[in-house]
Amino acid sequence: MRFYLLIGLVSAIVTFGLAILVYKLSTKYRLYPSIRERDVHTRPTPRLGGVAMFFGIVVAIAIASQVSWFGLVFANPGPILAILGAALIVVLIGVADDIWDLDWFTKLAGQIVAALLLAWQGVQIVSLPIGGRTIGSSGMSLLITVLAVVLVMNAINFIDGLDGLVAGVAIIANSVFFFYSYMLTKLTSPTDYFNLASLITAVLIGACVGFLPLNWHPAKLFMGDAGSMLVGLLMATSAIAVTGQIDPTPLGRSQLLPAFIPILLPFAILILPLLDFSLAVIRRLRAGKSPFSADRQHLHHRLLDMGHSKFHAVLIFYAWTAVASIGCLLFFILNPYWLAFIFLGVGMILCTVLTLAPLTRRKALEATVQLAPASSIISTEGAVLDPLDQASDERDV
Repeated sequence: MRFYLLIGLVSAIVTFGLAILVYKLSTKYRLYPSIRERDVHTRPTPRLGGVAMFFGIVVAIAIASQVSWFGLVFANPGPILAILGAALIVVLIGVADDIWDLDWFTKLAGQIVAALLLAWQGVQIVSLPIGGRTIGSSGMSLLITVLAVVLVMNAINFIDGLDGLVAGVAIIANSVFFFYSYMLTKLTSPTDYFNLASLITAVLIGACVGFLPLNWHPAKLFMGDAGSMLVGLLMATSAIAVTGQIDPTPLGRSQLLPAFIPILLPFAILILPLLDFSLAVIRRLRAGKSPFSADRQHLHHRLLDMGHSKFHAVLIFYAWTAVASIGCLLFFILNPYWLAFIFLGVGMILCTVLTLAPLTRRKALEATVQLAPASSIISTEGAVLDPLDQASDERDV
């Protein structure tokens, strides 16, 4: 465990240092686009934080390759080189989009090329984690892998709209996934705890931790498409490395739920990005638009429209991510399973209450106004103040 922590720390330190450098250079040379209609920030902000994250990850992996404990991971360098190559492709595409605003087709083509590179070097879903059953032909395995990688990249990219949102969600989700992959490897391979999925997850957590201080509200630096697609690519890669390569049936557990955790957990940690992506695609197709066309109706936009502040909206995303991912992991850890169900139930109820709190407050105010319309407050200058406007002003302050 401590070697993973050290490699993650290297990734965090390098990313943090480079993020400061990128911020200063971007500010000095004005390497930032103008504010778009759908943006929620009010001043131009550099969007090249993904570059710092990429080099932080590269340096951490390079150091890990020189540590003997990770010898088994680097015994076959093909997958690692493919991951770094795919990461370079999406970062270059993302940087170009952050500077020149590429069309959606070009971005999608770059994502597909990156996913194909991964699959070509063996990072693909080859079997279901139950009884070693194969998915089907090699062509079907390739197609499913490419679709999964592209889906996750776009899902993460779609929620990247508030300060600290993607970085924080990635830290929470990948921390849960790291513990799962580490524990699973300990059970399936007691003599060697080091594996590709855990390594990729550790360096990604480190990069997000190193980047978050500059991305916390009010953000000095955004990760941009380069960073969000990089996060999505590596999350998909680590999930595929577990889901497609590890069969948990030797664990000695005949229960159904633990056997399905490798499939369920990747969806659990991505529940909000995947939900936002699905809703956006449906919404845009119904409007006769491209599913990749931009708009201002994502989940984080709707939270702001409900009355949440930017900071509260981010915390709500954190809470939903933690409940879904930790709840799913508890099915693997706890026995009996009803304890996990209790955690999920209570957690979802609390998250729902927090999410709907502004609507509840507003309905209460509206009811107060309807019952006592004459109670509007009159100022000393004779101006009538609406209680709803007062509540809104207090919230904005």
